[in-house]
Amino acid sequence: MKRKLIAAIGVAGIMIGAAACGGSDSKNNGAAGGSDAKELTVWLTVDAQKNWPELVKAADDAIVAKHPGLKINHEYYGWPDKNAKLDAVLATDKAPDVVEMGNSEMLSYSLKGAFAEVDPSKFDNSAAWLDGLKASVTYDGKTYGVPYYAGGRNAIWRKDIAADAGISATPKTYPELTADLDKIQAKQGDKFSAWYQPTRDWYAAMSFVYDAGGSIAKEDGGNFKANLSSPESVKGLTEFKNVVDKYMKGDKTKDESDRPIVYGQGKSGLVFSPAWEGANAALPENDKVGKLADKIESFVMPGPSGKAMPVFLGGSDLAVPVKSKAQGLAAEWINALTGTQGQKGLIAKGNLPNNKTDLAPLKSDPKAAVAATAAESSWFVPMAPGWGQIEKAQVLQTMLQNIGTGKQTVEAAAKDADAAIDKVINSK
Repeated sequence: MKRKLIAAIGVAGIMIGAAACGGSDSKNNGAAGGSDAKELTVWLTVDAQKNWPELVKAADDAIVAKHPGLKINHEYYGWPDKNAKLDAVLATDKAPDVVEMGNSEMLSYSLKGAFAEVDPSKFDNSAAWLDGLKASVTYDGKTYGVPYYAGGRNAIWRKDIAADAGISATPKTYPELTADLDKIQAKQGDKFSAWYQPTRDWYAAMSFVYDAGGSIAKEDGGNFKANLSSPESVKGLTEFKNVVDKYMKGDKTKDESDRPIVYGQGKSGLVFSPAWEGANAALPENDKVGKLADKIESFVMPGPSGKAMPVFLGGSDLAVPVKSKAQGLAAEWINALTGTQGQKGLIAKGNLPNNKTDLAPLKSDPKAAVAATAAESSWFVPMAPGWGQIEKAQVLQTMLQNIGTGKQTVEAAAKDADAAIDKVINSK
């Protein structure tokens, strides 16, 4: 759903099980064999087709120049449709040679052997890949994809609402943030959410956990152990509950799926969300405030630790199906799109790059500074074999709902969540 919205709003959004079997242990130019193939089939999402077709063509031209006569076929899919089509074709001999994946989709395909192993040293800036994207292509010490581009999270607030409360600048520290929110809450009253923070939004809650030094799970010798009931994680969850209790005046059983719509209604001052949500809230069909786009401002969310809040880093990866007959050429094409030149083009289109080297200069660009700074500190879900079996992180959502509604204490809810996670996290 979020991907679909990104495609719909384009760059204005400031987006600054598989049936295949077996794996590949050989690595040649990033993937095994097929460098003399005559055709290459590339599956991308409609984001590329609508927003940066010239970058795709530039990658094509670069590879055809090296391999005269090569034919490159492109197919484009919407996010809701892609995986069903991929699952079906991976069971045949018609697998594409390159496929775009959401970074949160990589794990289940990697552990089932759907993608060929690649050599990261063959790809530009791989030593500096953003942490959240690097984690998404890494499983059991091996690399099964290449980060494409990133999308982070930041704070978005109503500067007009802040001004009404006597606030003239965005907060730089967590104490400043809570002091400002206290003023906004007092000014606007009990029916207004100074911070609209859906309780079941586990992406935001886990940012508090990681900021406090906790984690969803820890790895030890290849095995994972749930870690939400650790003192550090409980500290983060407790602060998340404090935010929900103090500033969230809406339904405490909701997730974040309709947050842009709620924010567009003008009943909240701040959200901590993917950057595109502010732009989506300001679309004519959602904006009930009037000229909302002129009234919102983004900033890096400060964490209680004194550092920037670590964020869940969304984004896309490119992978080579293990059944591809042109793995070597596929790796070359991926590097042409995601390498140094390709990243320049993606940045120009409003995306965050896949690596810290290209990210650094954006911190001094007023249009990209907030998103770039926020993306420097990120976390990702455990790359554990059983994580995908925790359907849509329902365990985390249930834990957070029980905490937010007062059904359980933080400690009890976290302990129950750990038990549920431990049952499946190491299963294959």
